[in-house]
Amino acid sequence: MTLLVPSRRFVRVVERNVTVYRRTWLVLFTGFFEPVFYLLSIGIGIGELVGEVSVGGRSVDYRTFVAPGLLATSAMNGTFYDSTMNMYYKLTWAKIYDAVLATPVGVLDLALGEMGWSVLRATMYGAGFLGVMAGFGLVDSMWAIVALPGATLIGFTFAAVGMAATSYMRSWNDLDLVTVPLIVQFLFSATFFPLDTYPRAVQFLVQATPLYHGVALERAFISGDVGWSLLVHAAYLLALGALGATIASRRLGQLLTP
Repeated sequence: MTLLVPSRRFVRVVERNVTVYRRTWLVLFTGFFEPVFYLLSIGIGIGELVGEVSVGGRSVDYRTFVAPGLLATSAMNGTFYDSTMNMYYKLTWAKIYDAVLATPVGVLDLALGEMGWSVLRATMYGAGFLGVMAGFGLVDSMWAIVALPGATLIGFTFAAVGMAATSYMRSWNDLDLVTVPLIVQFLFSATFFPLDTYPRAVQFLVQATPLYHGVALERAFISGDVGWSLLVHAAYLLALGALGATIASRRLGQLLTP
């Protein structure tokens, strides 16, 4: 019953993570600065050489093109560390989850709490990066306000999928099986290049990645190019996140309960 029905106790799991990071808050921001450095080096530096790119039949400044993709990446980074490395450490080495389950907190509460913290972290990263974009004058529309909930959705998807994948890890070496796909998505999810620059066969592969859909959402919100097609991207992320959350909660139940 505990596995199937969550309670409000998942908030306690989020609260525990907040308490831990109060003393290690510098570590909290390591994932945030990476996309900021990419924006400064590639978006602004190389952007001076590239000039403008054609997207959807209109030309945009390269910095304006890259920044929303890096916003989506920032949200992805916000969930990666907690839903993979940190979760694996808590699960197999520190045995923190065993201690948590000795309290009234149930398995599903634990899963939702860990996901909730990862999503909160992704939202903080998204808010910070959105502020950086605004400071550089890279926000073109009032729709940019919706980019923050977009970052939350991206965070949910990657948190759920990351936790599901981590539940199958057998050793620290298996982290490569999670890290490599993230790097590939970062480089080839239309973050730095328009989708139509890829060969047709590669375009289908790019469109199958969750980060691509996150980038498409954020790019549309930042530019104000909002249409019904965005529902497809949001539905993809929601469906994948729900699948990951279901797998993660069931796997934690199998691993942590007799």
